[in-house]
Amino acid sequence: MYRHQLSYLSKWVNEKYRKPIIIRGARQVGKSTLVHLLSKQCDLELIELNFERNPELSSFFQSKDPAKIIQLLSLQTGKTIRTGHCLLFLDEIQAAVEAIVALRYFYEELPELHVLAAGSLLEFTLSKANFPMPVGRIEYLHLGPMNFEEFLLAIGEEALENFLKNYQINEEIPKPIHDKLMELVKIYFITGGMPESIKAYVEDKTFQTCERVKHSILSTYQDDFGKYMSSNVLIRQVFQKIPTLIGNKFKYSQISRENTAATIASALNQLCLARVAWKIHHSAANGIPLGAEQNDRFFKVLFLDIGLVSTSLGLNYLNLMAIDELIFVNRGSLTEQFVGQHLLYSESSYEEPNLYYWAREKKSSSAELDYIINQGQHIIPIEVKAGKTGQMRSLHQFLKEKQGNFAVRFNSMPPSQMEASTKLFNGSSVHFNFLSLPLYLVGQCRRLIQKQMLILPAFQAHEK
Repeated sequence: MYRHQLSYLSKWVNEKYRKPIIIRGARQVGKSTLVHLLSKQCDLELIELNFERNPELSSFFQSKDPAKIIQLLSLQTGKTIRTGHCLLFLDEIQAAVEAIVALRYFYEELPELHVLAAGSLLEFTLSKANFPMPVGRIEYLHLGPMNFEEFLLAIGEEALENFLKNYQINEEIPKPIHDKLMELVKIYFITGGMPESIKAYVEDKTFQTCERVKHSILSTYQDDFGKYMSSNVLIRQVFQKIPTLIGNKFKYSQISRENTAATIASALNQLCLARVAWKIHHSAANGIPLGAEQNDRFFKVLFLDIGLVSTSLGLNYLNLMAIDELIFVNRGSLTEQFVGQHLLYSESSYEEPNLYYWAREKKSSSAELDYIINQGQHIIPIEVKAGKTGQMRSLHQFLKEKQGNFAVRFNSMPPSQMEASTKLFNGSSVHFNFLSLPLYLVGQCRRLIQKQMLILPAFQAHEK
């Protein structure tokens, strides 16, 4: 199960003065597996501590002396912890505040020791922050589900993954290759990116074991609710409802009319802290950063993983194979989930995942864009179409209002790029460069956008 973050961590291993890294991500996205892969790849002896299973180990970190901590851990584990040869892995670190605090001293006094930490419910501990955080002494690495290209590697399609990684705009993709990749996208819609689910599919090439795994993961998340909410009835209700609301502006009344908006908001925030749900906030998108004009009142919600969404909705492989266009599956919301979860983690691993959308609500002319991202100082509007066709009035309206000249669309057609011109409902015109990408190229969209920015005259003039 190769993860692209291995490349970043391998470089970290070879840095002379490295900071401890805390891996942040939801339960079962593969944090521990990533560390195990790193230790094997870099030939480091793994010293693993799990503070949920062995809470007593946290007492070793009350000392502010890393040398003493290492000595005590060596006595406890029976292993000699050698700097430069060992990887100290502090798993479920949210259960040991003392260990989080001690990370600063490992950086200041023992930087030659490789130290990684992880925690499934770490966000709850960090949100309280009633202890001295080692600010500036640690790094974060954000880990989500396996993306489509990692899925291709896992199922033995290394050639296809390499093809996507090296694809250049204007290269023709033969129809058999395009059709095969779209079929694999449909399979990914069902397996999703949870490592255990993909592993189950790889081992028996059926979806039965895969479905059992996903049901187990969903049950595990719900079992966790008691760890961070005294009453988990409402949070369970929100959790089960989110897959049906993807792609729509979130309204508290859609969850429950018996509970207040504030109570529902609290339950949703808990799920976001657990990273099983993500708020996609509205941004006015007048400039960078997009978060500077974030409107906290208006947002959409994504679930952690498309495979878990499919299971929650009762969809299976036969549902998808029976139709040609994914737009007919749950009104295209699966496609918006697929693109959204990839865009969330499309920046560098050390950057906090964020994603935005844009909407213009007027009685005479409402408009909504699925996503907006920034590439450097440029704001890029993104339209998601599950099928081959679809109107793009909102995209045109956005480009006119923001005086934009570049847009991206995801759909089921082969890639293309063109100059486009269209008239709006009020008679005015908008001219722009248009990049249309098939769903399977979502992992390469930032690279391809950057390539286009280097050759398009409109961007070159802007940079000058």
